[in-house]
Amino acid sequence: MASRAPCFVSLKTLDGELRGCIGTIEPARDTLAEEIVANAISAATTDPRFEPVEPEELSNLRYSVDVLFPAEEATMADLDPANFGVIVEDESGSRRGLLLPDIPGIDNVSQQIEIAARKAGISSAEPMRLYRFRVQRFGEK
Repeated sequence: MASRAPCFVSLKTLDGELRGCIGTIEPARDTLAEEIVANAISAATTDPRFEPVEPEELSNLRYSVDVLFPAEEATMADLDPANFGVIVEDESGSRRGLLLPDIPGIDNVSQQIEIAARKAGISSAEPMRLYRFRVQRFGEK
């Protein structure tokens, strides 16, 4: 917890529905502990897909943290959505989208890349670089 590492914090309802998820591709804080706290607050309050979490919701949410290992350049053949997350980057490196591994409903590499590219605003016709990474996932049972 004292070292630096990027992470994503996900908030889900008791039914497993996503309620917020925010993370960093590269560490922004001095320690992983600080990174987790900042991303948890952001996931609850600033995920643009959801209204901010209300205090009375907190006891009905489940929390998970994905700590990202360093990314490595990859080809489509190197990817496996069950084991690797993906980062999609445009040619200039100015737009990047990320999708964590082992997401329910993401069954193949094409889906994984398409969703990550859409998050970055990269069209499927544009050239893009692919990176893969592993995570260590911590969550409530």
